[in-house]
Amino acid sequence: MKKIVMYLLLLCMVLLLAGCGGNAVDSPTAEAAQETAEKNVTATEREDENRVLVAYFSATNVTEGVAESIADAMHASLYEIVPEEPYTEEDLNYDQENSRSTIEMKDSTARPAISGSVENMEQYHIIFLGYPIWWGEAPRILDTFVESYDFSGKIIVPFCTSASSGLGSSASQLESLTEGAQWLAGQRFSGNSSREEIEQWLNGLDFSTDEK
Repeated sequence: MKKIVMYLLLLCMVLLLAGCGGNAVDSPTAEAAQETAEKNVTATEREDENRVLVAYFSATNVTEGVAESIADAMHASLYEIVPEEPYTEEDLNYDQENSRSTIEMKDSTARPAISGSVENMEQYHIIFLGYPIWWGEAPRILDTFVESYDFSGKIIVPFCTSASSGLGSSASQLESLTEGAQWLAGQRFSGNSSREEIEQWLNGLDFSTDEK
């Protein structure tokens, strides 16, 4: 009888030790799984952030401020469209018939050269495109930009800055220079547009893919 009791006690001890050993193994495994899950979430968030690009041209830094606010709110990459030959104050003198900007805007075939390019454009799914309004249109350097890349399957969201003029036909003109892209309705901002105003517009955008 005593032997049976001893065997039972021994069996209980073995089972107890096995249970403790199992817990010791399970605990770090659970922690490792949680860390892996957190890393995967972070990687996914970074991947989503990298899918949005804000590209802008800003001759007088007005559009730049709006572009920075959009990039910050959307956790997007930011790219400035920089002309190889920077625009001077004289170039931007709209009252002069022979100023550089006037000559360019009168010539629909003008394509001012851009310094640098967007790296890995293929990784971006949504592209915000910003520019000032010159003579009711987008500056010709925007034509150069949109003709430099393949935007097939991408969503493009135009935005402009001006003292009073709206987007007008500027967005549709740029859209005509691209193929296979989905263009969303754009927005005009003034130089003193608030962050709240910009975010309100962003929150109203629908980025669902238009399957046609």
